[in-house]
Amino acid sequence: MTGKSAPEMTILLSATRRGARLARLLTERQLKDWDVPSAEATHVAAELAANAVLHGRVPGRDFRLSLSRSDTGTVRIEVTDARCERIPRVQDPALAESGRGLLIVEAYADRWGFERTGPVKTVWAEVAPDRGDL
Repeated sequence: MTGKSAPEMTILLSATRRGARLARLLTERQLKDWDVPSAEATHVAAELAANAVLHGRVPGRDFRLSLSRSDTGTVRIEVTDARCERIPRVQDPALAESGRGLLIVEAYADRWGFERTGPVKTVWAEVAPDRGDL
């Protein structure tokens, strides 16, 4: 295992634009601490956090950002919000009013999906280290 930190990090953030920006910055910092710099993983975390704020926000409820790193260096990003009924869907950018940001997730992640558990949903993505940096 490389890096100084444990291979997991979880934090609750306010479901605001500031919380989404903080998610991006914390992801960038955590990946640096793990010696796994990945612009792709940072972009994915930023997009998932922005979606949680825009589409998953419930007043008075936070969203959760979780990062984990496997022994192979694959980074798993999970963002949990309070709107289990709002399912993430990739949309045609020419036709959709929303859903275009998931094209970023689809382009940068090796795998992604979502899970509903009770009143929350978690959107997750995995980015392998061999994807290279932007």
